[in-house]
Amino acid sequence: MNDDTTTEKKITITKGSTHSLHIRCPYNPAYIQRIRQITGRKWEPKQKMWIIPYTIAAIQEFTSQFDPDEVQITPELWVDNEELQQWKANRGNNQWSKEPLQKALKLRGYSRKTIKAYCNQVERFLSSLSLKNKDVTTSNVQMYCLGLLERGISHSSVNQTISALRFYCKHVLHHPTDIQYIRPKKQTKLPQVMSEKEVAQLLKSVTNPKHKAILFLTYSSGLRVGEVVRLRCSDLDIERQTLIVRQGKGQKDRRTLLSSLAWGMVQKYIDEYRPNRWLFPGQSSDRHLTERSVQKVFEEARQRAGIVKKVSIHALRHSFATHLLENGTDLRYIQELLGHTSARTTQRYTHVSTKNIQRIQSPLDRMDLGD
Repeated sequence: MNDDTTTEKKITITKGSTHSLHIRCPYNPAYIQRIRQITGRKWEPKQKMWIIPYTIAAIQEFTSQFDPDEVQITPELWVDNEELQQWKANRGNNQWSKEPLQKALKLRGYSRKTIKAYCNQVERFLSSLSLKNKDVTTSNVQMYCLGLLERGISHSSVNQTISALRFYCKHVLHHPTDIQYIRPKKQTKLPQVMSEKEVAQLLKSVTNPKHKAILFLTYSSGLRVGEVVRLRCSDLDIERQTLIVRQGKGQKDRRTLLSSLAWGMVQKYIDEYRPNRWLFPGQSSDRHLTERSVQKVFEEARQRAGIVKKVSIHALRHSFATHLLENGTDLRYIQELLGHTSARTTQRYTHVSTKNIQRIQSPLDRMDLGD
């Protein structure tokens, strides 16, 4: 049996919903018999697929019935389920090693977050291919990216996938440069911004001194969540009323504002918690608080404040920049405070500022329409 026939007979498992998994495979009595051993399985004749519960028990029954070489896991499910990832990872000689890619990225000075993102993107792509054919070809890349776009994956994420694959081919596989990468057009999205009143509501809703200090600093200094959790006590320059962000995005140091009101909140927190190395330590004092913990703090505060906008903690940074612009701060200074390399990135905030828009009168409001 040749490789093409093997590929055609591969089973595909994908996420149907939070409660179900979909299994599609060509007609094969042996496969059907094995699927029937899974508790709760159901045949859907219209869509010609099997449906099994999305539970640990059902997944364990599925993996016990099939060999990893027989199954293709879609990228969405791959990201969602660690048990299936582990099952695939234990497939022996076909296992993909991250180490060469990690080493190549580290040698070129890529950040920890970029290294993790690139490794995940390449791993998802390789998991989508036939186990007997792991070649990175133009056709494979384009079909994979098209599949991501059709499932609603953002253009920026697909572009990151392409960047990761380009790096992998060039620096790990030493692939000849004959692969054609077609990037989707970059989407233009306005930053999520809260009004000054909403920010005030949010900050007032927090009572925990540590959480209060975190959110006050994030907004008043325009910090990314990854920057605020990595602050050290020595990064706060009280005399100059500035805050040093060390090795932010792009591995750059920068200075930004240290609000006197935020410093007051930080002092109260320090007096009570006595942090040592990290300004905001996690459960272990030798490690900083996780980004996910701070995101949860923000989400809880948003709900308590009754803010209906579905915004993340990054909206505080966007709001900091927009409010500075609306209050007359020069765009070049805002660029420095945010640590943007390009002025074009900072100029996005001119599109969300309402100060100038509010000065313009709609033509409708100049019409005398009577009663």
